[in-house]
Amino acid sequence: VAPLLNGAAFRGAIVLRHLHWDHTHGLPFFGAGDHPDAEVDLYLPAQGADPEELLGRGMSPPHFPIRPAQLRGCWRFHALDEGTFTLGGFSVTAREIPHKGGRTFGYRVSDGATALAYLSDHHPLSAGPGADGFGEYHDAALALAADVDVLIHDAQYTAAELPIRGHFGHSTADYAVGLAQEAGAASVVLFHHDPPRTDIEMDELVASAMRRAGSLPVSAAMADMTIQLGAR
Repeated sequence: VAPLLNGAAFRGAIVLRHLHWDHTHGLPFFGAGDHPDAEVDLYLPAQGADPEELLGRGMSPPHFPIRPAQLRGCWRFHALDEGTFTLGGFSVTAREIPHKGGRTFGYRVSDGATALAYLSDHHPLSAGPGADGFGEYHDAALALAADVDVLIHDAQYTAAELPIRGHFGHSTADYAVGLAQEAGAASVVLFHHDPPRTDIEMDELVASAMRRAGSLPVSAAMADMTIQLGAR
């Protein structure tokens, strides 16, 4: 987003899936948002407390020099419950999905002609092993991913790593592909890569997922990636 704005202020909505550090700590370093002319509506899952106070638990003194409300520009903080809303001209559906350590949403975003589903942190094993042992294709995940053009999904672990590391609350590329097939998604983008994984290992993970996917297109998310929707 920031390169596309070319130094201009951000004016729009930001929707957070949950409040783990890897999803919040970039906010004060988003130059287009921390800008005198910015106008930002920030939405996060409702959890029984003021949303700015919730976000401020990880972003306030002594851990950080300012609170969220002290970012430059006009920032407004909103608690979001499950449902379908109009945000920034898009239809956004929020559904709660399992992930360790706090309420977590998956999102479906549509402009009326195309749609994408974003389940970046997902622990379907919390709902049971499922038919393949990678987790249940539960109702919320299937509803979000149903017939989307792109499913962006958590693929942090390999099948071999899941029994050892799955308790951290993430998923596998195998589950992402299986969910796409069950839900009728047109393509899959693997996301939330394990930090130590090398480029070569990522290539191997994608190749393995493609073998499982058959004709379903599979790719790995990367910096500056652009996806053109509406091709099918």
